[in-house]
Amino acid sequence: MTCRNCENTLRTDFSFCPDCGSKIIRNRLTPKSLTYDFLERYFNLDNTFLKTLWHMIIKPEDVCGGYISGVRKKYLNPVSMLAISLTLSGFVIFLTKKLAWSEIDFSKISYAQTSSGGAGTEKIMSATMEYGSLLFLFYIPILAFASFVFFNKKQYNFAEHIVTAIYALTSFGIIGSLYAIPTLFISPQFYFETAILYSLAMVLFCIYVSYKNSKDSIKSLFWRIPMFLFIFLIGYMGVSVLTFLALFITGEISIQDFKS
Repeated sequence: MTCRNCENTLRTDFSFCPDCGSKIIRNRLTPKSLTYDFLERYFNLDNTFLKTLWHMIIKPEDVCGGYISGVRKKYLNPVSMLAISLTLSGFVIFLTKKLAWSEIDFSKISYAQTSSGGAGTEKIMSATMEYGSLLFLFYIPILAFASFVFFNKKQYNFAEHIVTAIYALTSFGIIGSLYAIPTLFISPQFYFETAILYSLAMVLFCIYVSYKNSKDSIKSLFWRIPMFLFIFLIGYMGVSVLTFLALFITGEISIQDFKS
């Protein structure tokens, strides 16, 4: 028999290909086998998913630093983490639109008010939400740059800080979905009113990951954290401006949405 992935010749008793490491599949897919493969890949404690999430909380330097140094089997890779996070993010947006939207009083969301009141806020937030996954991706280089400048005692290059930023953002996003999903069911209004605090918690978690991965002194955090936040704020404002320009160009919002 031959490996279907690399076409290497195999013995009939092999369970894995010795050349490429692929698992030998002998049977057709069934609902049972498909479910097992999914659960084994992402939720088996002996595998990587839950271990990656847990270690990103207690020792993120092992996850990020390990991947950067070449440890690729112990934890889930950043691309897979990104895929899971974007999927969950899409599900949260779906729930928001289909379940929670009609229950929200947009006139009470203070951090996103326009002069036209709740109607303008609702339209702008709805349009922005459509690009939520893209905006999530834009935050990765911003956080990586801030980390590269202010948390780089180990002299990682920018690409390696990209890895750290992906792990930090996706881990927070996945864990945060445990808060977002039930909150949308219980109190959509509370979820939206506290969204700014959720975003702040996300940035602070990214700072924590960058600090743990860099091993800078605790005393230096008094100036590193404000500078990190300053760089992120500039990047955030830049992304916000570009987002509004894109929404104006595409006609999804207009100047009328800001008039009372």
